[in-house]
Amino acid sequence: MRLTKHEHAALVLVESGHSLVIDPGSFTSPLEELTNLDGIVITHEHADHWTPEHLARLQKAHPGVPIYGPEGVRDAAAGFDVTVVNPGDTLDLGPFHLEFFGGKHAVIHSSIPVVDNVGVLVNDTFFYPGDSFTVPKHKKIALLAAPVGAPWLKVGDAIDYVLDVKPERVFATHDMTLSVAGKQMGDARLTWAAEQHGGSFVDLKPGDSVEV
Repeated sequence: MRLTKHEHAALVLVESGHSLVIDPGSFTSPLEELTNLDGIVITHEHADHWTPEHLARLQKAHPGVPIYGPEGVRDAAAGFDVTVVNPGDTLDLGPFHLEFFGGKHAVIHSSIPVVDNVGVLVNDTFFYPGDSFTVPKHKKIALLAAPVGAPWLKVGDAIDYVLDVKPERVFATHDMTLSVAGKQMGDARLTWAAEQHGGSFVDLKPGDSVEV
């Protein structure tokens, strides 16, 4: 399985000629040249993780492609047919086996509502928590996408998250709100955290890919 990082939180997974898109949001350039798109997963309703323009463009290029997300996504994306997924649900889309975790977005501030959020485990190897620090219990994670820049986190939270998950490899995601210096600092901290349990950091820029 090949994973390609796009801007901010958007990810594309490819396996056996089939594709899966996760969180194509407002900071993400249009996703082009996808083959056999089996599904779109949206972890939560915030605009930096999905836009109507992205969904409409993907559905036009891939008629009938299903969209999955928690209840908050279904309600926010009222013009689209969203199938609700909850923590504990599993789903098979072509060569992709998905398992969902978590349930709620990390707290931003007491004045801001906490929305639904699901983390997704793909093919028992790759985990992406959305906007949360959900740990997929009793799972050995080969590759972790760790959020590193957001109004709801500090870098110490990201470090602790990697220490908790103990992935074999980790890369930084949710990073478009950071300066170049901020990204470099986050990468260095995630590198240290991964190495504490024998793991390693993968430096992925938008457009870069890695085999899982």
